[in-house]
Amino acid sequence: MVTRTKTISGELLELKEEIEQLAKDYGLDFHPVIFEMCDYDTINILASQGGFPTRYPHWRFGMEYDQMSKNYAYGLQKIYEMVINTNPCYAYLLNVNPMVDQKIVMCHVYGHADFFKNNFWFKNTNKKMMDVMANHGTKIRRYMEKYGQDKVESFIDRVLSLENLLDINILFEKPDSLAKRERHKEYLEEEEDFDEFEGTSQALKTFISSKKRATQAKKTSNKEDEEEVVITEDDTKFPNKDIMKFLMENAPITEWESDVIGILREEAYYFLPQRITKIMNEGWASYWHSKMMTQKVMKASEVIDFADHHAGVTAMSRKNINPYKIGIELFRDIEYRWNTGKFGKEYLDCTDMAQKANWDRETNLGMEKIFDVRRTHNDITFIDEFFTKEFCERQKLFTYKFNNRTGRFEIDSKEFEEIKSKLLNALTNFGSPVIELESANYSNRGELLLRHVHQGVDLDLNLAQETMKNIFHIWKRPINLATISEDKESILHFDGKELKAEVK
Repeated sequence: MVTRTKTISGELLELKEEIEQLAKDYGLDFHPVIFEMCDYDTINILASQGGFPTRYPHWRFGMEYDQMSKNYAYGLQKIYEMVINTNPCYAYLLNVNPMVDQKIVMCHVYGHADFFKNNFWFKNTNKKMMDVMANHGTKIRRYMEKYGQDKVESFIDRVLSLENLLDINILFEKPDSLAKRERHKEYLEEEEDFDEFEGTSQALKTFISSKKRATQAKKTSNKEDEEEVVITEDDTKFPNKDIMKFLMENAPITEWESDVIGILREEAYYFLPQRITKIMNEGWASYWHSKMMTQKVMKASEVIDFADHHAGVTAMSRKNINPYKIGIELFRDIEYRWNTGKFGKEYLDCTDMAQKANWDRETNLGMEKIFDVRRTHNDITFIDEFFTKEFCERQKLFTYKFNNRTGRFEIDSKEFEEIKSKLLNALTNFGSPVIELESANYSNRGELLLRHVHQGVDLDLNLAQETMKNIFHIWKRPINLATISEDKESILHFDGKELKAEVK
C-alpha cells in the first residue's frame, strides 16, 4: 500500500503549510498532519478498510470496496477526503481532484484533526493505531494459516455481529488497558522480559507475549477446545454491557478465539468515539472549511466551484439526516446565539416574540462557546442541548413514514418534540437496541440472560435470533433474551436449534 500513495510536494505542500498556519491562527489545535496523494482505486481500498491499509483480511472489506468502486464508476459517490485519528494524523487526497477541492479537503481535515485531539470522547483512543492494526492483521493471518481461513473468518463473522454490544464507559479506561487485554492478566508480568525492545510499540510486545502464551498452552494441552466453565454471579459484575469482553474472558473457547474477540473488541472501541460524534465531527470540520475558504483561502475565480461543492456536501437527503448539514448549522446557530446573548434565563423567560426575534446583547461569546462544545459533547448531548424549536423551524425539518396506501414516503409530523425525539432515538446506540448481560447462570443452568433495555428502539426478532445464534456458538449453552412486546415482558430462548418465546 505504501507504494500506492505518495507524499505531497510542490504547490500542494506550500498550500498545506499555508492552511496549517491559518488553522493555528484560528485557534485550532491538532497533532501533526501528513497528507498522502492517491488514485481513486487506492482511496477506495483504504476507505473499505476504515483508513488502515494493513488490517486483517475479511470478505466484508472486499464487498465494501466493490460497492465503492461501482458507485464511483457510475458517478453515484465520490470520496473527497479521508483522515485517520492517529498521531501523526494521516490524511489522503484524491489525485484527480481540482485545486479548489484540495483546498476544501485540507481545511476540512484540520477541523477533524482538531476534533480528534480535543474532544473528550477521544481522550483515551490509541493514537498509534496504525501499528496496532498492522499487528492485528499479522496475528489473524497466522491464525488463518494454522487453523484454516474459513474457520477463522467464520468466527470473525460471528464476533462482528456483537460489535454494537459495547459499554461507552470503557472509553474512559486507561489508554493501554484495551491493548493489554485484561483476560491475560496472569501473563502481564512477562512483558518485563521485553526491556531489550525499548521503543517497540505495545502492539508488537503484545504479539510477542501472545506467541509465548501459545507455546506454554501447547505444552499443557494438545486439545483445541477448553473445558466449559460455568460462571457464577460472583465472578463478574451485572448488568454488563461489554458483552464482547465477558465472552472473551469467560466463554469456553480456545486461546486463539479469545484473542480474535480481543482484537475485534479493541478495534470496535477505537471506532466507537467516531460513531457517537459523527454529527459533531463532520459539522465541526465543515464549519472550519467553510470559514477558512470564504475568509482566507479561496480565490475569486473559485467561488462558484466552492459553492457548488460545498452545497453538494451539505445537501439534505430526502430520506436521511445529513450529519454535515445538521452539524455545521448547529455550530453556526450556537455561535450566533452566544454572540447575541440568546441564551440563559432572561432570554428563555421572555414571552415577547418580537423582542426575542431582535434580541442582541452583543455578548460576543460565540467562538468561545463552540470551542467548549467541541471539547465536551457527543452527538446525543449536542442534539439534546442545542437542537431548539427555532432551529428546527428554520431548517424546515420534519419526520416521515411510509404510507402503505399510496406506496410512498410522506410527511408524518412537523411537531418539534416528535422530530427531536425521533432524532435522539436514532442516535441512541446508533439506532440499535441496547442490550445488557443480566446473568451468566440463568435458572442455575449456566445459561446467559440478556435484557433489551428499551430506549425507543424496538427489537428486530430476525436480527435478534441471528445474534443469539452467534452468541450460542461462542458460549455453547442456551441464550435467553428478555424484551418488551406489546407492553408485556417476554423471554426469547435459543437452545441451539430453535427460538422459543415465553410471555411473562
